[in-house]
Amino acid sequence: MKKLTAGLVFGLCSTAAVAATPTPEEMWAIIQQQQAEIARLKEQVASADNQIKETGIKVEATANMVEEGLVSGRHSLASSWTERTQIGSYGEMHYNNLTDENDNGGDKDELDFHRFVFYLGHEFSDTTRMFSEVELEHSVAGDGQNGEVELEQAYIEHDLSRNMRMKAGLFLIPVGILNQTHEPDTFYGVERNNVEKNIIPTTWWEGGLALSGEFAPGWSYDTAFTSGLMLDADEGQYLIRDGRQKVSEADASDPAYTANLKYTGIAGLELGATVQYQQDLYQGKYSQDVDAVLYSAHVAWRTGPFGLRAVAATWDIDDAINTIKAGADTQEGWYIEPSWLLLSDLGIFARYSEWDNQAGGAGDTQFSEWNMGFNYWLEEHVVFKLDYQWQDAPANQKELEGLNLGVGWSF
Repeated sequence: MKKLTAGLVFGLCSTAAVAATPTPEEMWAIIQQQQAEIARLKEQVASADNQIKETGIKVEATANMVEEGLVSGRHSLASSWTERTQIGSYGEMHYNNLTDENDNGGDKDELDFHRFVFYLGHEFSDTTRMFSEVELEHSVAGDGQNGEVELEQAYIEHDLSRNMRMKAGLFLIPVGILNQTHEPDTFYGVERNNVEKNIIPTTWWEGGLALSGEFAPGWSYDTAFTSGLMLDADEGQYLIRDGRQKVSEADASDPAYTANLKYTGIAGLELGATVQYQQDLYQGKYSQDVDAVLYSAHVAWRTGPFGLRAVAATWDIDDAINTIKAGADTQEGWYIEPSWLLLSDLGIFARYSEWDNQAGGAGDTQFSEWNMGFNYWLEEHVVFKLDYQWQDAPANQKELEGLNLGVGWSF
């Protein structure tokens, strides 16, 4: 301030060489006027600085609110419900040209859009989420139509801790390989294998409660308390697949219990085993209770271009079922499937499988089948498939041989 005042005095003195020298009173008035102007300018500068600072504080506070999810008292703009909701789909169309080698009139020359599935998921928070799948089978559903609309999954999952989760609702039973992961781009062959269709009744879902988690590196478990299977004794049903109630007004008189153990501690390897107990396959509608235990084990292994899958499953059923169908007290099957990636998008496979829904009897009731073919992935999740099958079936059953073609996707 002293330097500024001195400068002003020097300027005034210089002007005095040209103009008349002001009186001391006039000079004092001029100095007072200049000081007032300087004070006004300093106030303007200080005000501008305060506005800049306040704006910066507001911007920083808003950024913190967005980050912490406090905007509007609920979720942040960056974590709105749209960003916490996922949609997806998978589907597959098949062409089957098969001849019944036993001449039972079972030839199959058919084009079928086998299934279209819509997936919807939502994350309510970091610990609670919902999953659902709706499936349309065989393209058209309704009275007199071949297809049906099914709710395949619809459950809430909640993290109880870092390594433990609970789910409640309608979910897939943790057994085998395909029952929980069956998108068409994830497995070889046009049709799902017969062991995981007729012995493990894929796709198999029930309603209930489940607990899952990890208890050591590479080790995980699933346990479930769910609705059970229900066969119709009056219709003479004994095939496990016929017992799926699909949680549609399901009779829950006799529930089921499932325990699954899985090991994935080695890269590319999955080992799994499942035990399930059914209290009564006829849900109290038969003259005797018919309990059953399912034992299943599987391996899925990939190292470099080589892959291997194998599943074995057997049902140990109360002997009372034999009064409905002889030999049905044991229903079992297994398959082995090596594969080889010739290119990153082209793989070949061979599969041998056996299954028998009357293995407890002495008659010829066993089926076997060879499948050989290839998958070509147009994109990572878009696949074209071809395989040829040969069956060996009991004399009174269809023995199908021929070509299968398919296309599928998932996202």
